[in-house]
Amino acid sequence: MAKSVKHIPPRSSSPPGSLIHIGKKKREKISITLFSYNADSFEEKELSSIDELLRLKNNGNIWWINIDGLHDIPTIQTIGAQFHIHDLILEDILDTNQRPKVEETDTYLSAIVKMLHHNKHNDINTEQVSLIIGTDYVISFQEYRGDVFEPIRERIRQNKGRIRKMGSDYLGYSLIDALIDNYYLILEKLGDRIEELEALVINKPTPATLTLIHNLKREILNVRKSVWPLREIIGNLQRAGMHIISEAISPYLKDLYDHIAQVIDTTETFREMVSGLLDIYLSSVSNKMNEVMKVLTIIATIFIPITFLVGLYGMNFKYMPELAWKWGYFTVLLIIVITVISLIIFFKKKKWL
Repeated sequence: MAKSVKHIPPRSSSPPGSLIHIGKKKREKISITLFSYNADSFEEKELSSIDELLRLKNNGNIWWINIDGLHDIPTIQTIGAQFHIHDLILEDILDTNQRPKVEETDTYLSAIVKMLHHNKHNDINTEQVSLIIGTDYVISFQEYRGDVFEPIRERIRQNKGRIRKMGSDYLGYSLIDALIDNYYLILEKLGDRIEELEALVINKPTPATLTLIHNLKREILNVRKSVWPLREIIGNLQRAGMHIISEAISPYLKDLYDHIAQVIDTTETFREMVSGLLDIYLSSVSNKMNEVMKVLTIIATIFIPITFLVGLYGMNFKYMPELAWKWGYFTVLLIIVITVISLIIFFKKKKWL
C-alpha cells in the first residue's frame, strides 16, 4: 500500500529556533557538493567536510552548495552561522514536514519546496528541498542523495543556455523550474495509471481494485498538497520589493507561474477522475450483482411451474386418476419440457436473456 501520509511527530517544549531534525533517521555521513562558476569557467567539488567549505574563499563566482542529508545538526548549524541564516529558518529546514513557503530577509531569500519521485514500488515519495538564495550563492538542502537537478549541473558544466551568465537568482529559479518540470513526469505516470485502472474498473472490478483506487487517490492528494502552495510561492517571488530577485528574472517567473497553474489544474482533474472511478466501481459491482440476481431469478422462475407439477404428483393420495395411466410419467415429462422451452422463448422475446 502506498504510504502517502506522513505522521507528524509531536513537537517538544523547546524554545523557537531550536534545531531538531524531524524526519527519517539516517547514519551515513552527509554529502556536500560545491559548484563555483562564472561566465568563463566553473569548478565542481565534492567536499569531505564542512571545514573544507569554510576554508574556501569566494572570488566573485556564483556558488551552488548542495547538501544531501539533514540529520547532522552541528553541520547544518555551522552552515547557518557561516551564511547568517536565522535559527527559525534552520528549524524549518530540519522539519521535513514543513509546508512549502518562501520568506525574505535583508541578505537572502529562503524557499521550501517538495520534490516528488517514484520509488522502486512505483509509489510517489515526497522529499523536502530547502533553498537559501543569496546575492552570489544558493544553498540547497535535501533529505537524501539523488535529485532532479542533474540537467542543471550539465548546463553549468557545458556552459549551455544562460545559467553561467546570470546571477544566483536565476540559479534559484532554475532549481525550482526543474522541480516543476519533474511534476509533469509524475503526472504523466499518474495519468497512465488512471487509464489502466479505468479499464480495470469497467471490465473486471474486484475488491483489490477498490484498494488500488484508494491508494491512487491518496497519492494524488499527496501531490496536490505538495504543488498547491507553489502558486503562492511563485506569486510572492513575482512581488515587487524582493531585492534578491532581479528584474531580469521576472519573465521567467511569469512562465513558471503558468507551469505551476497547469500542474495544479491537471492535479485537480486527476483528483476528480479518481473520485469518478470510485463511482464507476460501485456502479460496476452493482450491475454485476444485478446480472447475477437476474440469472438466479430466471432460473427460479423456470423451476416454479416444474416444482408445482412434481409437487402435485408427488402427493401420496391413493386415488389419483393419472397414477395408473400407462403414459402418465412421459406426459408429465413432456409438459415440463414444453413449459421450460416456452418460458425461455418468452424471456428472449422480452430480452431478459
